[in-house]
Amino acid sequence: MAQRDADDLPRKPLQSAVALAYQSGAAAPKVVAKGRGLVAEQIIAVAAEHGVHIHESKELVSLLMEVDLDQQIPPLLYRVIAELLAWLYHIEAAQKTGQPPPPAPDLSVPNESPDNGL
Repeated sequence: MAQRDADDLPRKPLQSAVALAYQSGAAAPKVVAKGRGLVAEQIIAVAAEHGVHIHESKELVSLLMEVDLDQQIPPLLYRVIAELLAWLYHIEAAQKTGQPPPPAPDLSVPNESPDNGL
């Protein structure tokens, strides 16, 4: 039996996760948790444990990782986050009525760099 060094094993890219929260009356949702690797896995596990819906979008997460904790999302992301929130509301409505959940939206993330407001 051969032994492999850790450097020889294929590496799984670190997962990233961002959690948003929106309070009625606030100007925009805030980033309330974010992290990579084990922290990302914990964010996802806690969300799943509490029945929070999870949407996977590497591009959106990458942009949201640039936002400081407890800060509102930048105006550049208002539209895409509004589409995501609308999808979540449709899922909740479908669950209440026994309808099948709607498909996840195909979110087009603005192609902007962190130097442009993120």
